[in-house]
Amino acid sequence: MGLFLLKRFATLIGTLIGASIVVFLVLEILPGDAAQILMGPDASPDAVRALAAKLGLDRPPLERYITWVSGMLTGDLGTSYTYSSPVLDLVLERLAVTVPLAVMAMLLTTGVALSVGIYAAMRHNRAGDVALMGLTQVGIAIPNFWFAILLILLFSVHLQWFSAGGFPGWSDGIADAFKSLLLPALSLAVVQAAILARFTRSAVLEVLREDFVRTARAKGLSRRATVWKHVLRNAMIPVITVMGLQFAELLAGTIVVENVFYLPGLGRLIFQAISNRDLIVVRNCVMLLAAMVVVVNFIVDVLYAVIDPRVKASDI
Repeated sequence: MGLFLLKRFATLIGTLIGASIVVFLVLEILPGDAAQILMGPDASPDAVRALAAKLGLDRPPLERYITWVSGMLTGDLGTSYTYSSPVLDLVLERLAVTVPLAVMAMLLTTGVALSVGIYAAMRHNRAGDVALMGLTQVGIAIPNFWFAILLILLFSVHLQWFSAGGFPGWSDGIADAFKSLLLPALSLAVVQAAILARFTRSAVLEVLREDFVRTARAKGLSRRATVWKHVLRNAMIPVITVMGLQFAELLAGTIVVENVFYLPGLGRLIFQAISNRDLIVVRNCVMLLAAMVVVVNFIVDVLYAVIDPRVKASDI
């Protein structure tokens, strides 16, 4: 197990280094001058050069990359051009909204998808299976932002059960804060739940055809007991992989949903930073999202090995 974790951790570090290089280079080749945009089109060349020197934009790319990576390792992400505030403070403030939103969406996704997938597999080719798979197909086809608008029209405009947007803050009450995140989490979860439900159904059906399941049934074990005691552990191996990828996608998907619901999260911060060409904020936020994706995949690999020891053995 130790060698397995060491190899996975080395892959994690290598992937993070590669992601940082890609993020830095992509933002470097973008057209336009950040200093010129911040100063305005009527600014004098001397003022633009002075601002570029103050922001460090006149230094060689390699030097700026090393400074950026060193800052990330020490917690110094620099200062935002637009907000004139430390980027770390901005990111931590916005993560207090984005992370709970993504976790709520993932919990909704998992609860709905596993229930629907197992139920459909247990009633394979029956009316319930066909109806649920038809609904999941519709769920996959619905864009998150369009479903978010429908939720606002129904629950905010007509029923007036929820606010149409905004975030009251955790200090004003946890219940109100979670209530403001419920509709955004639901709009994020609908597509992912539909996808995961279909994966769960396929995985359960595949395991149900295995010989050990027939042996358990021949020994007198009921179908329900066979599913819960023997089928689910084996079926969860591919499902967990998909769940890890979906959580990473939910983190990135908050960019659109947070703008629809006007939530002060990381996604909205990235959108505003791109509009203002605040490259230091964009760079650090994109790198943070990439790091989250890599770390989630690392956790999935470890869980995969815990559930199925054959993975660990074959890797070593």
